[in-house]
Amino acid sequence: MVNKAMADLGNQPSVIRAIFEYSLKRKAQIGAQNVYDFSLGNPSIPAPQIVDDTIKELACGDSVALHGYTSAQGAMPVREQIAQNIKDRFGCDASAKNIYITCGAAASLTSTLKAVVNDGDEVILLAPYFPEYNVFCANAGAKTVAVLGVGENFSLDFEALDKAINKHTAAIIINSPNNPTGAIIPESDIIKLASLLNKKSEELGRAIYIIADEPYRELTYGDDVPYIPNFYNNTVVCYSYSKSLSLPGERIGYVFVSPHCDDAEDLFAAVCGAARSMGYVCAPSMMQRVIAKCDGMTADISLYNKNRELLYNSLSEIGYQAVKPQGAFYLFMKALEDDANAFCEKAKKHELLLVPADSFGAKGYVRISYCVAYDTIKNSIPAFKALFDEYNQK
Repeated sequence: MVNKAMADLGNQPSVIRAIFEYSLKRKAQIGAQNVYDFSLGNPSIPAPQIVDDTIKELACGDSVALHGYTSAQGAMPVREQIAQNIKDRFGCDASAKNIYITCGAAASLTSTLKAVVNDGDEVILLAPYFPEYNVFCANAGAKTVAVLGVGENFSLDFEALDKAINKHTAAIIINSPNNPTGAIIPESDIIKLASLLNKKSEELGRAIYIIADEPYRELTYGDDVPYIPNFYNNTVVCYSYSKSLSLPGERIGYVFVSPHCDDAEDLFAAVCGAARSMGYVCAPSMMQRVIAKCDGMTADISLYNKNRELLYNSLSEIGYQAVKPQGAFYLFMKALEDDANAFCEKAKKHELLLVPADSFGAKGYVRISYCVAYDTIKNSIPAFKALFDEYNQK
């Protein structure tokens, strides 16, 4: 008999993906240049040249070794290189025995959640948040508890967090720079959060983990991103090269369990066991070797910044309200009516494909993904103006 829960999930694609699929149909009907698709966080700039050069170099070597299995946790030399880079870049203790190479961020997050969640546990999500967190947590058997940020930047609401943490709290997911707001949690807030979690852990007699989801770590526009393991011992970092190296389709990333975690060895074993239970063993062999050589490098992020400046400045000039993102490649904009879904439907009439933020835990907002061609943004501005005028002529 078919698993009904899984069938229901398969029949209910994410809002983001549904809009992306609509864009494909619409582009086929009226031409891609006439559709302004801001739905998907799909990098639009090429990978650094060293990525292509490394792939070519590897392809000319030993084919059997290149395409063969590695250890389940990943090739040891690759894990050693990643650990060394963590030490060099962040001054944080790391070793290969704390690194598990994964098939992208989703595998990192799902493996980590399964490693720290037990029956009846809860995971705190800082809203607005990436909607798939709900799916990942449900798969691990956890209930999600959303805590909405405060102010125009959706800063951490420490009073609400204090109330949300209880004996069932297993973890809190931190995504900085944030998808969808582009906000970076400042060091002062990380220190304050670490203090709160240490106090609560002692009161409750259990470890509360920070799961740091960091696919956008390198995509910043001048602000520093605090490395959370340096501030809080019970931290697990989930990293992906999808955004930094423009490799979303290659599905490559890693889990780093801080050696200062309570029962760090058992926790890493639990990550290994969770990945094994879901079939996430031996990440793509060739890409492991690529990231070993390219870890810490980035694509040309200045192009995203150029897009950011054009989009934010143009929309602000028209009269839209949005917070200028500090990182990632998303603009979180206030809809022109309370119902963001209705607003996005009206935007479609102007061929603007925006993502309503209800599923992100923040109603009345839309996410605009600006990792698109510069000309797409430039050509879309009249459509945004027409949409704005449509609302304001009433």
